[in-house]
Amino acid sequence: MTRSTIHASAVVLGTIGILVRGASAAGKSSFCDRLVEASCNKGHYAAWVADDRVLLSSAQGRVIAVPPPPLAGKLEVRGLGIIETAYAREAVMDLVVDLQPLSGIERLPDTELTSEYLENISLPVCRLAENRFDEGIRRLRWVIRRLFPKCPDYF
Repeated sequence: MTRSTIHASAVVLGTIGILVRGASAAGKSSFCDRLVEASCNKGHYAAWVADDRVLLSSAQGRVIAVPPPPLAGKLEVRGLGIIETAYAREAVMDLVVDLQPLSGIERLPDTELTSEYLENISLPVCRLAENRFDEGIRRLRWVIRRLFPKCPDYF
């Protein structure tokens, strides 16, 4: 099985795997940490898969994310350094979040989502403003409600 390494973070919230991409200092780790905490606070399963680097592969038509072995269970907390955390050994990714500068986010886009092929599998992509966590969580909640209407509100 071949795996590609990408600069991203990955979490799983309940049954939904989310791959978060963005430039350095875009807030990937902070955004994922808030998602995991919010989901756990609502009594749902949530876990980190990987922070900063993610190994991707495909199996049975799904994109699978795993942490690179040296980074497994490690999370960067700016100002504190690298800390150990519980993590999922692998997770199916269902959605990509791209954190971008606010100036690159359309206020009223023609379409709220795009799609992109990762590991030859099409995944929906949601663009959110970097380092605007409350707004990002709110928008992501509505995206997930539309994409996965039978799932509970995980956060």
